[in-house]
Amino acid sequence: MDPTLEGIGQIAITVSDVGKVLAFYRGILGLKFLFQPADSLAFVQAGDTRIILATPQGYGAVRANSILYIFRTHGIEGMYTELIKLGAVGERVPQLAAKMPDYELWLGFLRDPDGNVVGLMEERR
Repeated sequence: MDPTLEGIGQIAITVSDVGKVLAFYRGILGLKFLFQPADSLAFVQAGDTRIILATPQGYGAVRANSILYIFRTHGIEGMYTELIKLGAVGERVPQLAAKMPDYELWLGFLRDPDGNVVGLMEERR
């Protein structure tokens, strides 16, 4: 049997203060809280993907993470504006990134309390 990959199960984000950043991902982005086994570790759900918020534990560094583009939305301009009103820090307003054969790809960017970039994405048909 050949091994297969079935998608991303979870993504870890290295943060300075789990409680502070958890408030952003739960309260502002509205992600589902799963559990918090320690002050240095918490889990939230974004669609089919778990996100781990963890203080540096021998790997990773605060604000040195990959950009998360997993936050798909419809009406990206309105969502961006609403998240800014809720306390998110804007990085780049949504704009057309690419015209694909059957949709337009729109991207916008925010920052969490540690300065990690969080991408919003809409595939506009």
